[in-house]
Formats: sequence, C-alpha cells, structure tokens
Amino acid sequence: MTQVATGPHSYAEQFARFSQQTTLPGALVSLRDDGFSCFDRLGFPTTRLEDWRFTNIAPIADTPFVAPTSGTDYTRADLDALHVPRLDGPELVFVNGTFAPALSTTDGLPVGVRARSLATVLAQDHDETAETVASHVGRLARIESEAFTALNTAFLRDGAVVEVDPGVVVDTPIHLLFVTRSGAEQVLSQPRVLVLTGANSQVRVVESHAGDSETPYLSNAVTEVSVGDHAVVDHYTLVREAEAAFRIGSLHVTLGRASNFSSHTITLGGAIVRNTAHVVLAGEGGECTLNGLYLAKGRQLVDNQTTIDHARSHCDSHELYKGILDGRSRAVFNGKIVVRLDAQKTDAKQSNKTLLLSEDAQITTKPQLEIFADDVKCTHGATVGQLDQDALFYLRSRGLSRDQARQLLTHAFAADLLAHIKVEAIRTQLDALLLERLPVAG
Repeated sequence: MTQVATGPHSYAEQFARFSQQTTLPGALVSLRDDGFSCFDRLGFPTTRLEDWRFTNIAPIADTPFVAPTSGTDYTRADLDALHVPRLDGPELVFVNGTFAPALSTTDGLPVGVRARSLATVLAQDHDETAETVASHVGRLARIESEAFTALNTAFLRDGAVVEVDPGVVVDTPIHLLFVTRSGAEQVLSQPRVLVLTGANSQVRVVESHAGDSETPYLSNAVTEVSVGDHAVVDHYTLVREAEAAFRIGSLHVTLGRASNFSSHTITLGGAIVRNTAHVVLAGEGGECTLNGLYLAKGRQLVDNQTTIDHARSHCDSHELYKGILDGRSRAVFNGKIVVRLDAQKTDAKQSNKTLLLSEDAQITTKPQLEIFADDVKCTHGATVGQLDQDALFYLRSRGLSRDQARQLLTHAFAADLLAHIKVEAIRTQLDALLLERLPVAG
C-alpha cells in the first residue's frame, strides 16, 4: 500500500478540519473515525495486491485532491445534459456530494416511501427514523479491508437515503443524480447511498454519476442496499464522468429470504474507472442479477470487480458483463462466485464477453468459482474477439459502408444487454448514447 501523503492538503489534515466542522450522531462519529484510521493504515492500494494487480491508480494517489466543504453553484440549466429524458418522477440532486434541494424534487412518491438527504435525516435529533438510518450506515460496506470505502466513510457528511416500508410498491423510478464540478482545485467528491426496503416491497433506484469539468477530479462512491424478505429491488448505475475524471464505486448488497435484486452498471466515461459489487444472498430462495456494459477508448481503463456470495440454499445468480474496447484502452474483469457449505441447490451463471475494436486494446478477465457445497449448478466463461469479418463483408455487400457495418455489428453486440433494462427511458437514452459513442473509424 502507498502511504497517505503529508502536508497542508494531506488527507490527515483535511480529516482533522472536516471532523471539527461536521456534526454527526455519536455512533457515526465513531464510524467516521474508524474509517480514517483504516484508510491511514491501508493507504492507497498498489499493483502488488492481487485485487489491484492490473489497475495502477498512481495518478489518483499522486494527485492532491481536496474534499469540498459544500456544493458549488449549479442551476437547472446546467443539469439539462445530465438528466434522463422522460424519466419522470422524484429526483435527488447532489453537487460535489452535497444535497441540492433547489434542484431536487420528491413529487410522485407514494405513502410509505421516503427519499431524502442523509444529512437531513441525521439532523433530526432523537428521531426513531434517524436512529434506524444511522444504525444501517456502514453495516455492509467494508472499511477494514477496502481503502476507498474507508476514505468515503471518513468524510461521511451527506448522501441519499431511500426507505421503502413493508408491502409498498414504487412504480416510478427514483433518480439519484450525483454531479461533480471541479474548479481551480481538484475536487474529491464522495457520494453515499443507503437503500432500505421492507418485506414484500418493490422499488427501482437509478444512480447517475456525472461531471462536466476539464480539471481532473475523483468521485469515490459507496452504495449500501438492504433487501427485505420477498422484496424486489431493481438498481441502475450510470457512470458518465468527464474524460479526465477518476471514478471508484462500490456496491454492497444483502438479500433476505426469497428476495430479488438486479443491478445494471453502465460505464461510458472516466479516465480510470473501477466498479466493485459485493452481493450476499443471506436468505433462502434469493435471486441476484448483475449486468454490466462498458465502453472505453483512447487510454481509458475500466475495471469491474464482482463477488456474489451464496450463503444460503436454493438461491440463483445470473451475471453478464460486456465490454467494447477501442484505441489503447484497457479493461479488467474479475468475477467471483462463492458457494458456501450450507448453500445447496445453488444455480449460478457468469459470463464476460469482450469486443476488441483495435489491435492495441486489451482485456484481462478472470472468472472465479469457489464452491464448498456438492449439490450445485455453476458455470462461468469468458470470450474475447473482434468483429466477424464474414458479417462485415455481408453487410457491405448489401450497400453499407465499412464504418456503418462496424457500428451496426458493435451495436448488436451490446443490444441484448440493454434489453435487460426494464426502465424504458433509461434504455432509450442508453441506446442513443451507444450509437453516439461507438467508435467507427477503421
């Protein structure tokens, strides 16, 4: 691990000032202090660690990022390009990690559903809801072994909290928009999301992470999702960071009995992006789906790390990640499925497929199975290839140009994954963005 730098912009100095200026409930003060202690002990990960062997984050460790004390000025006009068209419903907007109430709306939420700022909830002294929320923060995310999660926890101040009472069904997606804007200083934005769902509830949550700054910044996001018994959670993460930005995101999920959780992670921007998902099937009969699509060009690096932990019997998991790489871009996929001793009757499927559009693009893929039960069905696989030359020839013989044929085949490669997205507004926008960003130069 690299050591945490010292100096006026060191994280230690920033944390000392931050902890004096920020008020939290007692339990979260201890969690925050533990977070920085863990980060100080761990330091930034290096390529000597197995989980980071192919992802060099020296540009992040060497940059003096500054944690903002508050959000910058932002207007609704500034958000026009970041909205999801026709995604009508509640939207919470955060700028540099701080809630922006003037840009947000909670219209359309049914009774029994609350989407609020974490800082607002925690400010309600002696409130039962505030105590419940505080008790869940940090319960799933690992600060002892994950440096970036520890760093996020150390600077805990605000974030999004979505609570769904038992038996409540939310038809309209809840949009959480996190925007990072960096000025003269290189900003460290640390979004935090907590989703709590009661038994027999249903909800869809959309996280958008975006930026419009030419100055490099770091977005370090942590999301925790607790899925109640027989509940259904459909979760989306849209990564549209600026080209010069760095993005570290971690998703931590636990599923109750006979519950269903699906995650769709779409990565379209960022110089270095690392998406981590850790899902625990903690109740019998649970079902989990992890899907991912990532596009990279130039010298971009996209790293996807997933772990699905089958801790109980009769659980199913399905995982499909697809990558499209061009230029000198690189990608990493490390998918692990763990089947514990008591997790009999497990059915787990994992697949990683990558399309290389240039000779210089690279993918490192490592599917893993760790099975300790004997009555299971588990499969995993990885494929890496280029565009089918026969298909290209066929399309060109029908009058398409070479670039048009390449774009059509590349779009078809990604289209089946987009078909799994249940929110039409998101699917339509991503389809348009895909056509816009797909490289066509030969």
